Amino acid sequence: MRFQFFPVCLLIINAAAFLLMLADKHFARRKLWRIPENIFLLFALLGGSVGILAAMYTFRHKTRKPKFYICVPVILAAQILFVVWRVGI
Repeated sequence: MRFQFFPVCLLIINAAAFLLMLADKHFARRKLWRIPENIFLLFALLGGSVGILAAMYTFRHKTRKPKFYICVPVILAAQILFVVWRVGI
């Protein structure tokens, strides 16, 4: 039962991460209050790394910052390895 809920949680966190990056890009263009970078990294750590990466390259946002173009793919790779290890694929 718990495993069936997992994909739904991942979908929600990734959609939220994607929309958060879109909002920050919008705020950046209008020189408004910005979302702290650590929030994006927190979303990535919580399972939203695919959403963050997709938004980075869709909106060309945060793609020049090593904190993002290095850390987010490393987080995603670690998450994939963890799931493969846990599930035993």
